[in-house]
Amino acid sequence: MAHWTAFEKETERETKRLIRCIGGVEDEEDQNFQLAQKFAWTNFRFHRFLDVDSHKVQRSLSGIYEKLMIHSDVSKAESWKRLTEEFLNSPLPNTEGIKSDAHYSALSLLLFLSDSPLNTDFTERPRLKEAEDEDRFDWAKYLMEGEDVDIGPYPDTPDWSEEESEDGDSQQPISREDSGIQCDRTPQEDQDNNNNNNKAAPVAWTVGEPAARVWLEQHVVTPYWVPHAPRFPHSLHLHSNLLNVWDQHLYNTDPLYLPEEKSFVTETQVIRETLWLLSGVKKHFIFQLHDGKVSVRSNVVVTHLTSNCLRSVLEHIAVFGQAVSRLQRFIDEVTGHSSEPSPPGPGSKKGSEPPFRTYQAFVWALNKYFTGFKEELTTIEREVICNDETVTLSAVLNRLDPHLAQIKVLHKVFCTGVAEVPPETPNVVRASHLLNTLYKAIIEYDSGGEASEQAVALLFSLWTETVRPYLEIVDEWIVHGHLFDPAKEFIIQRNKDVPVNHRDFWYATYTLYSVSETVENEEKLNDAASGSSGGEQASGSRQLTMVSFLKPVLKQIIMAGKSMQLLKNLDCKETQESGRSSRDAERKSLYTLFLESVQSRLCSRDESPVDAVTEQQATRRSLIKMQSIISQHLEMQDVHDPLLAINFARLYLEQSDFHERFSGGDFNVDRSSQSVTCQTFELTLRSCLYPHIQRRYVECCGNLMKTLKKDYRLLGYLQAMRNYFLLEAGDTMYDFYTAIFDKVQEKESWQQLSFLNGQLQEAVGQRHPEDSSRLSIFLETIDPARKKHPVNNLEVLTLGYKVPWPVDIVISSECQKIYNQVFLLLLQIKWAKYSLDTLHFTDVTKKPEEALAEEVRVKEPVNQQIHRMCLLRVKLMHFVNSLHNYIMTRILHSTGLEFQHQVQEAKDLDQLIKIHYRYLATIHDRCLLREKVSFVKEAIMKVLNLVLIFSERWQAGFGAWKIESIDKMESDFKNCHMFLVTILNKAVCRGSFPHCEYNHTLR
Repeated sequence: MAHWTAFEKETERETKRLIRCIGGVEDEEDQNFQLAQKFAWTNFRFHRFLDVDSHKVQRSLSGIYEKLMIHSDVSKAESWKRLTEEFLNSPLPNTEGIKSDAHYSALSLLLFLSDSPLNTDFTERPRLKEAEDEDRFDWAKYLMEGEDVDIGPYPDTPDWSEEESEDGDSQQPISREDSGIQCDRTPQEDQDNNNNNNKAAPVAWTVGEPAARVWLEQHVVTPYWVPHAPRFPHSLHLHSNLLNVWDQHLYNTDPLYLPEEKSFVTETQVIRETLWLLSGVKKHFIFQLHDGKVSVRSNVVVTHLTSNCLRSVLEHIAVFGQAVSRLQRFIDEVTGHSSEPSPPGPGSKKGSEPPFRTYQAFVWALNKYFTGFKEELTTIEREVICNDETVTLSAVLNRLDPHLAQIKVLHKVFCTGVAEVPPETPNVVRASHLLNTLYKAIIEYDSGGEASEQAVALLFSLWTETVRPYLEIVDEWIVHGHLFDPAKEFIIQRNKDVPVNHRDFWYATYTLYSVSETVENEEKLNDAASGSSGGEQASGSRQLTMVSFLKPVLKQIIMAGKSMQLLKNLDCKETQESGRSSRDAERKSLYTLFLESVQSRLCSRDESPVDAVTEQQATRRSLIKMQSIISQHLEMQDVHDPLLAINFARLYLEQSDFHERFSGGDFNVDRSSQSVTCQTFELTLRSCLYPHIQRRYVECCGNLMKTLKKDYRLLGYLQAMRNYFLLEAGDTMYDFYTAIFDKVQEKESWQQLSFLNGQLQEAVGQRHPEDSSRLSIFLETIDPARKKHPVNNLEVLTLGYKVPWPVDIVISSECQKIYNQVFLLLLQIKWAKYSLDTLHFTDVTKKPEEALAEEVRVKEPVNQQIHRMCLLRVKLMHFVNSLHNYIMTRILHSTGLEFQHQVQEAKDLDQLIKIHYRYLATIHDRCLLREKVSFVKEAIMKVLNLVLIFSERWQAGFGAWKIESIDKMESDFKNCHMFLVTILNKAVCRGSFPHCEYNHTLR
């Protein structure tokens, strides 16, 4: 390709650069690179583009300039016009002339590539011209090489220049005395002449020029702040000399009146010092600042007002100036905090920690307000300086009245929420108190209706800025599972001593702080299974409060945060880090969603005029209807106040379901609430903030429940607990406990861990091998007095099941204790039932040799005794079978079905834990294991013990017992049976045991 021109070679090189830049393909041998190069070359060679239309480009440039001017972007418009003109008038490389087609082509391309130039933030940056390289070549030496030049005896002496001499003579100062023009010397000139007589000070102004004198009179202020300041000229009109008239009146009427020395100021000077005071300036003449208090100088007067009148006005201004000074000092303290350690000494601060984020956000909101307020003050001061129209102090105060009212509100909130809090108070109490103060202030001013609209708007904007750190902490916790709160200002704190993979993570990981406003005392409530369970355990005599706006969703926040942190530490099979990071980049924060919801709620009211008229008519009709309904309810209470009815109707008209509830008669106003007039703000939170938290709560807790059920077999472990502890796996556990019962009947030792664990592993391993390694049997010591009864010997058994993390959060060791209590009861019932079921008639009819000798002496025939034994056996079997069937079916089975349904419906882990605890409490209660009904259990245990004694005597055969023993067993069973029937019948009739049906099954 040697025949290519330089232009074609450059075009090929630039084409390859274009393909690498746009396509991202670096290898020129790549097929995609070759295809792209062929496509580009084809367009460059054979495609013909139209020449640029310079007029069209010029119209586009002018149109953008006009739009920028219309939108008041003057600086951007000037930069746009200047830069485009400079470009068009600048030469381009390889292009002749200016404003050529190449110039307009480049501008046309930039216009096509631009995206909304009007909405782009532009700040012109200074362009530094490249400095031309200085030619350091010594041309004189080069040209005079070989020449013999005589440079004189002093080669280092510089050459004299006649031009420099003439210039130096021309710059000598002209003598003022010899010039013939009388000039005044300024103090600066005198000082300069004394310091350096060779330098002449420039003449800045002359007295003889009338324009300069007028400028001085208009722009230089008479020093009214110095002692014995000269009096300024003023009008001799009566209104302008009211002070002299009043002083003359006091002098004539009061013989003891003594005129005081006064400092006269103009009203303009009072206005300007007022503006300076409200803008935060600390040094004044009229106002004096001492230890944070602003006072008014006593001897300051104006000619057209009396001293008392001026003082009352200035003292009114000083109150607001003091509020501004106090707020400004707080802003400076927070924003000017230095992270560097202060030098040691008595004056150094005790703590060097920076202010926590809630205070910083509050200060940021205050600073935003004062920025706008100072802009208004600057505008007023410019109007005073321009003097285009008369500006009076009264007019300025009237203009500033809305701002002064807002400053009063801000100062009140600051005093209550910040200044009154002791400095040693923890950050969590400070932040909570400040947010509570703002929340209550909004509610308080919201009750004022339209008269307090500006105050409510100001407080709401202040609250939205101040609450931002709290919402960011909540967002970080419920989205990423990390409670980032370095300053400990959030009401929930992480207990770092408990790791995430600990079984007590769900109960003891977080601490909920509550603040008592009455005693101003900090309380720590441990976050138990529920997020709000700690509050229920608190003392009822103390009203604990926390951040008010989070109360309705506090439980959801705690559940979502703990669920997300637990999810982050689980090896979820469905969790993809890449997908999560991409979704997190697109996700909006909770604070952003809240602001967008508030904005949409406010903008939804701005509808078309036709819709607005229709809505106004519908609102008026609803208002009239609501007024009539409320009037009727008020008249029932002998209250005849139509204005009150109208206000109530307007108040509750925003609630869509209020009309139906009120007219239906089931509406009841909660008078214990803070205020019934805070519906607007509470509805805003309910519709703009709480749904986002609720949505995140449902998502986090749903993911956790899905992960526990699917990846960690939560339902399988719950079923295993019922299989082995509640004996639902009947065939498996039958093999285990029948081996123990056989050992007991054969009078062999069975309380051996090797034997018990071996039988358990053999029984479980055949049908459920996955659980064989988790189950084990332990032996516990019992009271020797309880060993007298055979049925209590089984109480030494304790069944253990190893539950892995995180399932042990639900199936805790406390739960296994309850499971073991039910397990022992079922074993005792099974033992009694097995003992009766394994009895044989041949055992009772066999006669030992010792019994043949006594057969003649018995009072009752043998057959009759055996018959009585058989009848007693049937009665005992009826009792035990009825008890066994009722507990296994009507209690354990039915309650288990209900429990399984509730587990499937559980929305979060806390709810699942509560369901599990409730299920265990139910079966524990219905199996009569509570201490309250222990007497009923003791009666049942007596019957079961009687069954074991009866079984032992049955197997011993006839003659091994006496007739009195049969009588005693029958009597004992009859007494226990009648006791149980009587007690349970009364309890059922009384409603104490609605589930209990023993009185029917035991009859």
